[in-house]
Amino acid sequence: MFPRLISLAALAAVSLPLIAPAGASAATARTETFKPGSAGLGDPYFPHAGNGGYDVGHYDIKLRFTPKSHHLTATTTITATATADLSRFNLDYSGPKITKVEVNGTRASYRRTGQELVVTPRHGLASGSQFTVEVSYAGTPKPIKDKALGLEGWINTKDGATVVSEPDGARSWFPANDNPQDKATFTFHVSVPVGVTVLANGEPKNAGIVGVRHGYTTSKWEMSHPMATYLAMVAIGKFKVTEGMVAGVPSITAYDPAVAKKSKYLHRTTEKAVQWESKVFGPYPFSSTGGIGDKLGVGYALETQGRPVYDGGPGEDLEIVHELAHQWFGDSVGLRSWKDIWLNEGFASYAEWLYEEQHGGPSAQKTFDKYYKQKAHFWDLKTGNPGRKDMFDWNAVYLRGAMTLHALRVKIGDDVFFPMLKTWTEEHRHGTVTTRDFVELAERSSGQDLDPFFDAWLYTAAKPKL
Repeated sequence: MFPRLISLAALAAVSLPLIAPAGASAATARTETFKPGSAGLGDPYFPHAGNGGYDVGHYDIKLRFTPKSHHLTATTTITATATADLSRFNLDYSGPKITKVEVNGTRASYRRTGQELVVTPRHGLASGSQFTVEVSYAGTPKPIKDKALGLEGWINTKDGATVVSEPDGARSWFPANDNPQDKATFTFHVSVPVGVTVLANGEPKNAGIVGVRHGYTTSKWEMSHPMATYLAMVAIGKFKVTEGMVAGVPSITAYDPAVAKKSKYLHRTTEKAVQWESKVFGPYPFSSTGGIGDKLGVGYALETQGRPVYDGGPGEDLEIVHELAHQWFGDSVGLRSWKDIWLNEGFASYAEWLYEEQHGGPSAQKTFDKYYKQKAHFWDLKTGNPGRKDMFDWNAVYLRGAMTLHALRVKIGDDVFFPMLKTWTEEHRHGTVTTRDFVELAERSSGQDLDPFFDAWLYTAAKPKL
């Protein structure tokens, strides 16, 4: 603890020399090096998302949810490693009212400002040290509303709730380092009334039920592979669940009976798609697969890790192919920056073209030709950096992204292109990448200078010449 202060008069009375305690200079110098972690990681589209000064290793999320009232009581425990000497640090959080924050088991002070939860521990955190922060909170979680991107995060449903958080909706339901470059493993403990079903990322432990108390059951799920926070998911409600095996891993699908018409083939098509994609893209990257159909009202499907979510149920087989392709492209091989979103969506869209080509549909070349003839606005955007409001533009990012891959396939040949896809998913398995990483792999694989090609297809707001 700090030495107690005495008056100068008292010091003069005793006429003792002022001698600093042994090691005080070193301790003071050390203390002065402790600085606040940054409030964001500087992503060009979401500069306030993520936080500096630490790296998260694991999230343990314990929550109790009552579907009837949509009330949530939760505690999220984060295990992290300081990457700098921290006097304080931030978490991204926009959820219900906080009741307690502890760092390493000791109460910590905190304040909320915008989407930031600023935590000041009692003692500084030394660089390289592991620490835990435990945040308890309660209330009714609400989704993040974005004028350009729509609803994301915690979505309350008629009989429960389901989470779809791309790009920065994780903060709506748990405190996080909400940036795709900081992946971590997850454990979920979800308590709900008896008779309500719970699903999450990963696999259920102890048959999914680890306790019954006061009319509530607690399910435990674990995602043991690194996962970006926007891919974290729980689904709570009345579901029809089907289990099986595919590509050597368990397959767990579920759907709300309200979307049964569009979901009745979800399980069968999921297994068919995973089997095919494992041959084309390399081994399936996670320890289970599946899918969830629910009535959310967000208007999109999301590739939540290991188990995609389909709003209203999957409308067609290609939608399932698309979201499952993301398990390789976007989930396992993740983004380092949101401006490279085409690496997710272009690859998943091209998976649809390849699936059609190999299952009796039009060739990828025929699909490419159809879109290349169009005089559409996607030629006016830069696929490799479309801007925040257009990051999910169907034409510019999804279609032109897929066209970029097909044009590359034609340029370097199938004998190079398809092995390169497997190299991409193997070399960057469970990691994060940039477009530059892909360009360098394509050049290394083909032996060609491809910078002019990628400049034309990704970074020029004009129709590339063939």
